[in-house]
Amino acid sequence: MITDVVVAGGGPNGLMLACELSLAGARPVVLERLIEPSEEPKANGLLGQVVRVLDHRGLHERLSGSPHPPQPNSGYFMFGAMGLDLSLLEDSPVHALPVPQRRIVQVLQERAVELGVEIRRGHELAGLSQDDDGVTIDVAGPGGAYQLRARYLVGADGAHSTTRKLSGIAFPGVTYDRMTVLSAHATVPAEWVDPATGALNVPGHGAVFPFLPHRTEHGGFSYAPLPGHPPLISTTEWDTPATDAPMSLEELRASIRRVLGVDVPLDPPDGAGPHVLRRLTGGNTRIAERFADGRVFLIGDAAHVYAATGGGPGLNLGLQDAVNLGWKLAAEIRGNAPAGLLDSYETERRSAAERMVLNAQAQSALIAPGSDVTGLRTVFTELLGDRSTVQRLADLLAGADVRYDMGEPEAHPLTGRFAPDLDLDTPAGPVRLAELTRNARPLLLDLTEEASLADAPALRHDHVDVVTARSRIPTPTALLLRPDGYVAWASASPRPGPTEIEALRAAMQRWFGVITPAHT
Repeated sequence: MITDVVVAGGGPNGLMLACELSLAGARPVVLERLIEPSEEPKANGLLGQVVRVLDHRGLHERLSGSPHPPQPNSGYFMFGAMGLDLSLLEDSPVHALPVPQRRIVQVLQERAVELGVEIRRGHELAGLSQDDDGVTIDVAGPGGAYQLRARYLVGADGAHSTTRKLSGIAFPGVTYDRMTVLSAHATVPAEWVDPATGALNVPGHGAVFPFLPHRTEHGGFSYAPLPGHPPLISTTEWDTPATDAPMSLEELRASIRRVLGVDVPLDPPDGAGPHVLRRLTGGNTRIAERFADGRVFLIGDAAHVYAATGGGPGLNLGLQDAVNLGWKLAAEIRGNAPAGLLDSYETERRSAAERMVLNAQAQSALIAPGSDVTGLRTVFTELLGDRSTVQRLADLLAGADVRYDMGEPEAHPLTGRFAPDLDLDTPAGPVRLAELTRNARPLLLDLTEEASLADAPALRHDHVDVVTARSRIPTPTALLLRPDGYVAWASASPRPGPTEIEALRAAMQRWFGVITPAHT
């Protein structure tokens, strides 16, 4: 028996991909080396465009524990440990979802099981070979070695990806060895915490606002009072002496003294844990030489890693890799994928990865120690009073500046971008656009006068849902959405004419295959 897709890695990215494949009708099997999900504290939340992506799949409510849709941060934020005043923007793109990675894994695993995904824990990829028809996968499992045969294999197995190595895909980039990050859950004096702002008021130094990196000429400091956990205290220093000694709170106290110039009392954390007590030296920024090799694909850290300053960029990017690849791979398996569809995965996601490199490198440069960097930051701070500068940096942070090439030279400004969050009135009642995309199918949203697109025979397509509605804003009047939420075509015309209809038809064929009459 041949499996549609084997996913190597059962972390957030692998599970997200499995959910996307299952929604699109493919049958994935997930191999995960760990018997149980890791309890090790890792990422503490999601930032930017990915939060809206999860909302499009109905996962935001599960992860946030709130029935309300994602709300953008319209207040104070940071770029390179410098204040970014998002209140200057009419529409902030920065969404944040504070949730630990182990909870993300739990929710995605629950969703995968609901969708019928087979998850094999304690099983891992040990070897592979491929031919024109599929991939033969050697698996090491609790009961011994065995083989699987699949149409495709996707490596979601992290920065040290076995899939990537077995496929002979190079991982070029840069290794940084000057930076040391110390992190620990610890208890700080309660009287130092401002009840109004949540800031940590450090005597002799000043206020350090929660969750926002704080830079001095000697390094960086952060204070993150995550809900349900003791505060996470971190420092960043450059060119510190190497040590193999176990990490300790005393080491962190000494680092804080060097960075802030004052002592901060730290006591062991309350509660059972697991608690962070971690030293990370150096880091890597790398992008795989290619994201695919024949029938083998890479997503997440297997394809790209970043030496970054926070915001979980790897996880934010990896989950979106999964959503981009899932529907394309499923279309190929169904046999209705247009030519070049799978090739667009690397084209699109590589551009997003390169933007994330730019983001990570720029922020790393701006938080480095030294008076010359302080001078650069002074100039940069002056620029941050300009709304257009804040908009560009906010878009970069959120990943909202990613625009895919949809093949239309004179396209509507929304084309190629992630869909706007529209409030709609439909025959069935009010609904948000995000709620219409939960099934991960292409969607033609007809907001035109008299629903002029919905009944056009030339636009009926087996794999495209059509919804007629009225929007509470006047434009756009029609949108064609890919399953990953990106706009493949858009119009602002009350009744699109023949030229726009032909452009819409071309977009449907380019992304979803030859148009055949939809079944009635």
